[in-house]
Amino acid sequence: MSEIQIWTFVFVILTFGIYITIAWRSRVKETKDFYVASRDVPAFANGAAVAADWMSAASFIGMAGLIAFLGSDGSVYLMGWTGGFVLLALLLAPYLRKWGKYTVPEFVGDRYSEGVRVVAAITAILVSFTYVVGQMNGGGIVFSRFLNLNLTWGVIVAAAIIFTYTVLGGMKGITYTQVAQYTVLIIAYLIPAVAVAQQTTGLPIPQISYGQILAELDALGREFGLHAFSEAFVGRDGGQLDVFLVTASLMLGTAGLPHVIIRFYTTKTVRGARYSVFWALFFISLLYLTAPAVGAFTKLNLLQGVQGASADELPNWIDTWGQTGLVQVADGVDTIETVSNNAASGADLIVNNDILVLASPEIGGLPAPVIGLMAAGGMAAAMSTAAGLLLVISSAASHDLFFRVFRRNSGASDKEQMLVGRIAMAAAIIVAIIAGVNPPAFVAQVVAFAFGLAAATFFPAIILGIFWKRANGPGATAGMLAGLLFTGGYMIYTLEIFGTGANDHIFGISPEGIGAVGAVVNAAVTIVISNLTTPPSRHVQEMVEEIRYPQSRQEVGTGS
Repeated sequence: MSEIQIWTFVFVILTFGIYITIAWRSRVKETKDFYVASRDVPAFANGAAVAADWMSAASFIGMAGLIAFLGSDGSVYLMGWTGGFVLLALLLAPYLRKWGKYTVPEFVGDRYSEGVRVVAAITAILVSFTYVVGQMNGGGIVFSRFLNLNLTWGVIVAAAIIFTYTVLGGMKGITYTQVAQYTVLIIAYLIPAVAVAQQTTGLPIPQISYGQILAELDALGREFGLHAFSEAFVGRDGGQLDVFLVTASLMLGTAGLPHVIIRFYTTKTVRGARYSVFWALFFISLLYLTAPAVGAFTKLNLLQGVQGASADELPNWIDTWGQTGLVQVADGVDTIETVSNNAASGADLIVNNDILVLASPEIGGLPAPVIGLMAAGGMAAAMSTAAGLLLVISSAASHDLFFRVFRRNSGASDKEQMLVGRIAMAAAIIVAIIAGVNPPAFVAQVVAFAFGLAAATFFPAIILGIFWKRANGPGATAGMLAGLLFTGGYMIYTLEIFGTGANDHIFGISPEGIGAVGAVVNAAVTIVISNLTTPPSRHVQEMVEEIRYPQSRQEVGTGS
């Protein structure tokens, strides 16, 4: 066993032991604890939990890798994901917390109709499942490299651990586990970034110092057949239009993701929900402001390491990561002259986006303990988000479908609901393992697809439900289905899913950006159908009017 593997085992076992202990001590028996943690989570802790829930394998593992190869166009992920939290804070979180139930489909069902609830519950499962596939794949990558497992077994091990502590603790256990996971992932992300920045520029502030290397990085990139890192609108085939649409899709999707929204049901007050968003943005910014620096430094070290090197002189990290199949050197190459992240490009060296962050300590020549810590951070990121997603799948299946639809008349006990929820989690894990072994794209891209689906379905339905009293059940049903079918259909058309084969992007719009167009389709259909059909009942309109005041009268009077 190598020194890297020893340190990886130490950090992984230590951190996993903490997570399982928290889940065991927080194990729940009641649905209120399982779904909303009894609504007594402090804003600071909830902000850290939101940040961990949010910063998935896509943020930790995939984002800096995409930025490394996309260059400045990779900023779509930074702008979209953080901008979405602003929308969430201003337009959704306080209102939904004031309404205060368990799930997003429950709000949609009460606001519109039972038929919309069913559509929303199925959509929540679909969106969350798409998202969790990226987490399974990210966790599998960590295990396959650092524990010498193949990708399939890496995904299985990651899934088993996530399922165990999610089933035990529910939302209550997940919340405090995510606080611990945020601590692990941010330490694991910042230490290598600071060390590489100091080593490369002499200034241990990566967010600032990476500007010193951009000219050299641009020149090296062109030498290896890549576009300049700092050049705008060349990293995406659709150019400026696609950059705009992807950013918009990620923003709207962020504000509409069920697993993020339900976190604001766990605070003590409406004010606590707003403060949770503030703390979440603060904690998220620590990683997001560092990601471009990690992408730039890692790409520079990668290109410098292979510059002028023969196939026999390549750095050791290429051989070790090559065993996972995520780094490939073309047959018969004497000297590396071209580098790419696209296996179809025919480049001499193919480097998968998703390994760059995990491999950054090795590429930068950092010691084994830092490499092991990075592995633990990657797993923390994948597991924290996967747990929240599994809870959404569980609540949609047990609370919104089983309890509110199939057992609406006879009712269901807490024990029955939780059993159904845990069975739904297990089923989702099994399917996610299969999809996680062969994902349709890179981790961050798979996650972006989930955001597109959320943008095209939930965001318009919730926004119109809060701010437009005329929106009704038939309109919301037609709008959500139109947004889902339009966006999902385009993704299937442009990706190699279900054996369909990939097709050219229409007007240069990528599958990551189509969600913004789908949101417009959803809103337009909802507005037209709502105006052509019967208005909502007076009771529903009064409920909408009440929800618009984020603070209850009691809270205003007491200043809570």
